[in-house]
Amino acid sequence: MSCGRVRNFTAAVVLILALLATIVFARRHHLEVRDDFRRYILLSTFGFYAGGVLDVQVSHFRVDRGTESNVFGLSLDKTMSDSMNPYLDSHQDKCILTEAVTAQSNGPIVFFKMDLKNNVVNVSCSKEWQNIHLYKDRSGIPAVYRSKRQSFAKVSDSKMVYMQRRRRAASDVFPHSQDTNEGLDMGSAASTVCSKLTLPLERKTEDDFYYYSFHFAIYVATKQEEGLYNLYFHSCPNYSPNNLYELNFNVDIEEKNSGNYLSAGEMPLPALYFMMSLLFFLSGLFWLFILRKSRHPLFKIHYLMGVLVFLKSLSLMFHAINYHFIEVQGEHVEAWAILYYITHLLKGAVLIITIVLIGTGWTFIKHILADKDKKLFMIVIPLQVLANVAEIIIAESDEGDKEYSTWRDIFMLVDLLCCGAILFPVVWSIRHLQEAAGTDGKAAINLRKLKLFRQFYIMIVCYIYFTRIIVILLKITVAFQYAWLDEMFKEMATYVFFVLTGYKFRPVSQHPYFSVHGDDLDDDADDGEVEILTQSGLSEGISKVTNRSQPSQAAGSATLVESHEEERENLISKRESSHEYD
Repeated sequence: MSCGRVRNFTAAVVLILALLATIVFARRHHLEVRDDFRRYILLSTFGFYAGGVLDVQVSHFRVDRGTESNVFGLSLDKTMSDSMNPYLDSHQDKCILTEAVTAQSNGPIVFFKMDLKNNVVNVSCSKEWQNIHLYKDRSGIPAVYRSKRQSFAKVSDSKMVYMQRRRRAASDVFPHSQDTNEGLDMGSAASTVCSKLTLPLERKTEDDFYYYSFHFAIYVATKQEEGLYNLYFHSCPNYSPNNLYELNFNVDIEEKNSGNYLSAGEMPLPALYFMMSLLFFLSGLFWLFILRKSRHPLFKIHYLMGVLVFLKSLSLMFHAINYHFIEVQGEHVEAWAILYYITHLLKGAVLIITIVLIGTGWTFIKHILADKDKKLFMIVIPLQVLANVAEIIIAESDEGDKEYSTWRDIFMLVDLLCCGAILFPVVWSIRHLQEAAGTDGKAAINLRKLKLFRQFYIMIVCYIYFTRIIVILLKITVAFQYAWLDEMFKEMATYVFFVLTGYKFRPVSQHPYFSVHGDDLDDDADDGEVEILTQSGLSEGISKVTNRSQPSQAAGSATLVESHEEERENLISKRESSHEYD
C-alpha cells in the first residue's frame, strides 16, 4: 500500500510538471503581477555580450485615481558576477528611486521613473553609466547592430548609408536626448548620453483606474558594456507598512545575445550537458560489460546502479536538447521539456534509493531491510521527489513570480533534509559493525567492512558539501560569462561520486576492502592473509588463509585450509585455535 502511494504521488507530480511545461516560457518572459505588495520585484537577470539586446514592455500598470503622485519605476544595474546586489542590500528600508541616481556609487545603474502626472518616464544614469544605447523598441536599433556578421568594411563603403543610418537613429532616440554621432566613427552605434532622457508613457482610462504602458530597448554595443544586467521593478509606497499599494501590471521581456537567447553564462550548457550525457552513457555500457563478464555473484543493487547511470544520461541528454531549443527559439519545446522533467524525477528517486540501500548494507551486510530502513524510505523518497519538483519550478519559472521565492525556500529546506536523511543508514551500518566487532568472533572482518562504510560516509559528505556549498560559492565568485562552470563542476562531482561508488561496491567475491591480513588476527602469524568471500550476506565470514611463501586454502564447514604438514604443525603450536571463522 505504501509503495502504491509513492507511485501515485510520483505520477501526480509528473502530470503537474507536464501541465507546467505548457505555460513556461524561457527567455521570452511574460509576467503577470496581480495584487502584489512587494517592495521590489526582480524581473530578469541576464548576461549580455556585445551585440545583445534587452527589450522590455510594461503594460496595464493599474493606478487608482488620485494616487498619481506615488513613485514607481524600474532600475537596471550591471554587475560582473551573480553575487548579492549591492544596491538592494543598502536599500532594504528605503526606496532607491527616491534618491538621486548620481549619488549611487556601487556600480553602473539606470533609473526609469514613472511620472504619472505628466505621462513620461524619466531616464537617468549613474556616473559609471553615462552613455546608453536606448531605443523606443528593438525595431529602432540600426540593422548594422542587429546583424552580427556584417563587416565594418560594408558599413563604411558609402557615407550616404552612414548618414541615412544617422538620421534614422536620431528619429528613434527619445525626445530631449543628446545625440553624439559626430564623435563616433562610421562603424559605431548611435550612442546617447544618459542625461534628460524621457520615454513616452501611454495612459488609458477604464472604470475608476488609469492604465499605463511604456516600451524601450537597450542595445549592448561595446565590450565595455558587457555584464550581468539585473532589472527590478520598485514600488516606493510599499516601503511604508501603513501605505501598502497593490501592484497590478504585465511585463514582457525578451533578451538576446546576437540571435542567441541564452545568457552569456549559459551558452556552453547545451554542449556541456550533451558531453556529460555521452560520458555517463559510455560509463553505463562499461558497467554492463563488467556485470556481464563478472564470474562472481551479482545482486539487485548492481543492476539498480546501472539503471541510475542510464537515467542520469537520459536526463542530461533531454536537458541539452531543451537548452538547445531555448537557445534558438527562446522557449521550450513541450515534448522535450516533459521528457526532461520525467527523467529528472526518476533519476532523483533512483539516486536516493541507491544511496540508502548501499548505506543500509543491503546485500553487502544483510538481505532484509529493517523496519527503520523501510520507514526511512517512505520519508526520503517523497521528500526527494518534492525537492526535484521545486528545483524544476525554480529553474523554469520567472524570477518575478511571487511563488518563486517560496519554491526556492522549499527546495533548500527539503534538499537539506534529504541530504541529512541519507546519512542515517550509513551511520546505522557503521554503528552495527562497531558493535559486532566487539561482540562476535569476527572482529577483523567487521573492521574491514567498517572501513569501507566509513569511506562511503566520507564520500557522501564530500559530494553533498561540494554540490551544495562549493558550487554556490563558485557561482557567486566567477565572472558572469563563466557561470556555466558551477554546472560543470556539479556534474563532474556527480560523475566522480558514481565512479567511486561503483568501484568500491563492484561485484567481486574476494573484495579488497574485506581482506584481512594475518597480523590483524595474530601478531605471530606475520605471513598469513585472510580474504573474506563476501558473495552475499548469508555467506559472509567464509575466509581463505594463504601464505606468501607457500600457498594454502581454507576448508571445512566454513573454511578450508590446505597446507604442508610442517606449516600446519607450526600453526598449531603457535595458536590454540586455527584461523577458522563461521
